[in-house]
Amino acid sequence: MTIITAPEEFFGYQLGSDRKIARWNDIVDYFYCLESESDRIKVINMGETTEGNPFLLTIISSPDNLADLDHFRQVNAQISDPEGLADETMGDLIREGRAVVCQTMSMHATEIGGTQMAPELAHDLLSDSSESTLKILENVIFLMVPCFNPDGQLMVADWYEEHLGTEYEGCRLPQLYHKYAGHDNNRDAFMLNIPESRYVGEILFRQWKPQAYQDHHHMGSYGARFYVAPYCDPIHPYADPLIWREHSWFGAHMAYKLEEGEKKGILNAAQFPGWGHLGFHWITAYHNIAGMLTESASAKLASPLYIHPGQLRGASPKTLPEYEAQTNFPNPWEGGWWRLRDIVEQKKIAAWALLDLCAHHRETVLRNAYNKARRQTERGRQSDRYAFVIDARQHDPLTRDKLVTILINQGIQVRMAEKDFEAGGRTYPAGTYVVHVAQPKMGLIRTLLDRTLHPEGYWTRQPDGSPVVFDTASDTVAEYMGVTVTPVDREFEGEFTAVTKVRPARGETSAGAHGYVLDGRLNDAYAAVNCLLRDGHEVFRAEEPLEAQGVAFPAGSFVVSAGDEVDRILAGIAEELGVSFHGLSSQPDVDLVPARARRIGMYQRYWGGNADEGWTRYVFDQFGFAYTTLMDKDIRAGSLREAFDVIIIPSDPEYMIVDVDRAGNETAARHLKWLEDTVPPEYRSGMGEEGVKALGAFVQDGGRLVAFDQAWSVAAEACDLRVENAVEGMASKEYYTHGSTLHCQVDSSHPLGYGMPEDSLVFNWDSAVFEICETVYAERYEVIARYPTQNLLQSGKLVGEDKIAGRPAMLRVRQGDGDVVLIGFRCQHRAQTHGTYKLLFNCLL
Repeated sequence: MTIITAPEEFFGYQLGSDRKIARWNDIVDYFYCLESESDRIKVINMGETTEGNPFLLTIISSPDNLADLDHFRQVNAQISDPEGLADETMGDLIREGRAVVCQTMSMHATEIGGTQMAPELAHDLLSDSSESTLKILENVIFLMVPCFNPDGQLMVADWYEEHLGTEYEGCRLPQLYHKYAGHDNNRDAFMLNIPESRYVGEILFRQWKPQAYQDHHHMGSYGARFYVAPYCDPIHPYADPLIWREHSWFGAHMAYKLEEGEKKGILNAAQFPGWGHLGFHWITAYHNIAGMLTESASAKLASPLYIHPGQLRGASPKTLPEYEAQTNFPNPWEGGWWRLRDIVEQKKIAAWALLDLCAHHRETVLRNAYNKARRQTERGRQSDRYAFVIDARQHDPLTRDKLVTILINQGIQVRMAEKDFEAGGRTYPAGTYVVHVAQPKMGLIRTLLDRTLHPEGYWTRQPDGSPVVFDTASDTVAEYMGVTVTPVDREFEGEFTAVTKVRPARGETSAGAHGYVLDGRLNDAYAAVNCLLRDGHEVFRAEEPLEAQGVAFPAGSFVVSAGDEVDRILAGIAEELGVSFHGLSSQPDVDLVPARARRIGMYQRYWGGNADEGWTRYVFDQFGFAYTTLMDKDIRAGSLREAFDVIIIPSDPEYMIVDVDRAGNETAARHLKWLEDTVPPEYRSGMGEEGVKALGAFVQDGGRLVAFDQAWSVAAEACDLRVENAVEGMASKEYYTHGSTLHCQVDSSHPLGYGMPEDSLVFNWDSAVFEICETVYAERYEVIARYPTQNLLQSGKLVGEDKIAGRPAMLRVRQGDGDVVLIGFRCQHRAQTHGTYKLLFNCLL
C-alpha cells in the first residue's frame, strides 16, 4: 500500500500543538501532496479568493466513486428534485446513489480549529483501511472545504506569529479578517456577494445538493466545551420536519461518539436556535439539506487558556441556565487548561461521526432526501401561495435582474413569461419572472420572497419578557432590494420558459443632439456616472422631471452632455451595465446642476474592525466610487477639508469610534475589561475629542459628514446639532426591531432622496429615530425620510411602533459652509439592501 505522508511529517509538528498554526499556503501544498499519493482524494481549485488565494474543494471517497463523480452527481440531482420520476426509478436511484456530505472549516478566521483539523481528517480517511473507514469511502462522497476563508486564515496566522512570545500572544486581530465581510461572511449565504460564498453556494445549492452539511466554528471560552446539533427553539416555519429530526439524529450520534471518546463538556439542543440568520448552516434547511454547525470553546488562538472552575457559565437562560449537568449536557468539563489540540480532536470526532452515520444508513439518508423534496413540493402545491410574480415593470429593473440572479444561484426554479399573462386579477407583460411555489425549495422561496413575521412566544422572549432574536428577524431579500414581488394564491396559466441565467440587460443609446438622459431610479446609473466623471465627461442632474423621446424621467435623473465620441463611449457603458441613454432632441427646459465626483474619506477603526465599514467599501467598489480610508491619526491630524469633500462614518457605537475609556458607558467598560490589556497599544483605536473637533471643523469648512445609524451621535457631537435619538436608552421591551424591514416615506424631490420610491422599505436594527430639538434655526434641518404614522412593519418584528411613528429617519442639517447627513438606519447593510443604496449614493455626487 502507498505510504500517505502524515501531517506531522509534512508540517513538522502535530496539528493543534501549542503555539503552532499551519498557514493556508502550506495546507494547500499538503492537500496536493495527498492527491499525488492517494486515489481516494480529488483536489479542486474553485478559483481565487477575494485577495487572490486558492479556494479548495477536496472530494474524498473510494477510487471507484471518484472515477464516476459526474454520474453520482446526476443521481443525486434526480433524488433532490424527483418531479416526474416513478417510484420504481427512485428506488433504483437510491440503491445506486451515494450519501453526499459537505463540511466546511473555519469560516471565521480566528476560529482556527477546523482548518487545523482538516489535514488530519483527510490523512486518516486516506491512510486507514479499517472496515469502518472503507464503509465511509464506499458509501459517502465527502466534500470538504478545508478553509472557508483563506485570506483571513493567512491574516490570523501571520498576526499570531508576529506576537508569539510577547505579552500580546494570542490577542485578537485588530482588523476585519476578510477584506470586506469579517465575521459577516456567514451572513452572505443568500446574497453570495463575495467569491468564497459563491464557491460554497455552487457546491451546496447547485452542483451537489448534499444530504448533510456541517460548518465548523468556535464560540466563547467560558461555557460548554463543544456544541453539536440539534438547534434549540424556536424553529423557522418552512423547513420539512425531517430536517429537524435529522439534526437530532446526526447530533445524537456525534454527541455519543464524543462521550465515547471521553470528551467532556458536550452540549446539544441549546444555545443556538433553529430560527437564525440565513447563514450557510441555517439556509441549508430550506434547501432540504440537514445544515448543522459545531461550536468549540476557544483557546487564545493556538495558545493555551487556563480557566478556573468558578469562571464557567451557562449558555442561555432557557436552555442551559447554569453550568451544571442536565440531559443535553450530562458531563460538564471541570476547568483547567484548554488547548487548540482539544479543539482539533473534538472537531475530528464530530466530523467523522457524521460521515460514519451516513455511511451506515446511506439508503435511509437518500430516501429521506427524496421524501423531503417530494413533500416540500406537495406542500407548495397545497399552500396558500401558488407563485410569486416578479413584474417586469419595476422601479429599478436592473436590480430586479440581480434579485432573479440570486434566486437562480440558490438553485430555485425560475420561469420567464414569453407573452403577457393574467394572474391574481392583474395583467403582467412578457419578460415577467414567475417563481412557482410547488418545487423542492418551497421553504427557501417563501423565506426569501414572502412577508415574514418573527414569532411571539416562550422561546422568543427572555425570562424577564424582553424580546430576543438571533441576528436578523427576517431575511426577506426582495424587500431588502426594493423589488416588488407579488404573491399569487390561485393557479394561473401562461407561456413560460425555464431560466437558468438572467439575460444581460441590453442598454441602448439613441442619438441626442442636445445630450442624453439617464434614469436616476437605477442604482447602476450611479456606476455609469462614475465611469463618465472619471473620464472627464460632463454630467448634470435635473432638478425637475423631464422627458426624452416620449419617456418621462423623475427629478434627479442624469443628463450627459453631447460631444465628440460620446455616442461610442455611452454605447460601451450601456452594454457593460445595461443602462440606457435616451437622446435629447432639444435643450431640456429644466434646471440642471453639475454632478461631480466628490473626494470621499471613510473612517475605519481597529478593535477587530467594523463589518459595516467593510460592506460599505464593498458597495463602493461595486459601483465605482473612489474613496480613501481614514484611520484615527488621519482624522486627528485635521485639515480634512483640504483633501475630502465627504467623510463617511459607518454604523458603530460612539465609544468604539471616539474612546472606549469614556466614562459612564457600561458596554464600553465591559469591552475595555475584555480586550484592552491584550491589545498592542498602537491598535487601541479611538479618534478622541481631538478627532471629533476635527470632524466639526471639516463641516464648518464646507465638507459633508455622513453618519449611519449608531454613529449619528458622533456627528451630532462634532457639529453641536440640536438632534436627539427618540429611542435612546429604551429597553428592548419598549423598542425592538433587530433586523426588520419597515415602511418609510422618502422625499424623492429632495436631492438626497432622488431616485427613491416615496414609499420605501428600510432595514432597521433597533435603529436611531430622530427628534429635532432646534427652535431658532429649524429651517436648517431637512427631513429626507420619515416613518409613517401607522402600519410600519413589513417583515420581522417591531416592538414600540408608537415610539417611532411619524418621526424622521434621515436628516440633512446645514452647518457652517457644509452639512451633516444622518441616516438613522443601515442603508447599505451587508451589501444586501439595494433598495436604499441611492440614499447613500446621493450623498456622494
